[in-house]
Amino acid sequence: MVTSITHGVKVSVETFYQPEMANKGEYVFAYRITIENKSEFTVQLLRRHWYIYDGIGTWREVEGAGVVGETPVIKPGHIHQYVSGCHLLAPAGKMYGSYQMMRTLDGVYFDVEIPEFHMVSPFMLN
Repeated sequence: MVTSITHGVKVSVETFYQPEMANKGEYVFAYRITIENKSEFTVQLLRRHWYIYDGIGTWREVEGAGVVGETPVIKPGHIHQYVSGCHLLAPAGKMYGSYQMMRTLDGVYFDVEIPEFHMVSPFMLN
């Protein structure tokens, strides 16, 4: 698990290889993100921005509203957790990015780092 804290918002990521979900020539990984609001303000996650790299040197950028169809509001001391996935063309890769958040009290926008995490098929570790 990797973790980072930005502006009092802690983001932790765990990854899981999902061979049963893959089509020929691709590798599928799930990741669980835990967002914990350690600040004194209620925040809302508005957007995500990802950089996704695979082991053969290709990369892509993904941006959009919310996460898995939600724009969660997270009160101080609370967490929001979700699971999503990523398809790669190689048995290993990495992702990182940021969330755009807003303090609900005053409408101030800020970015929260999503720490870099690696996705590695178990057979690559032998």
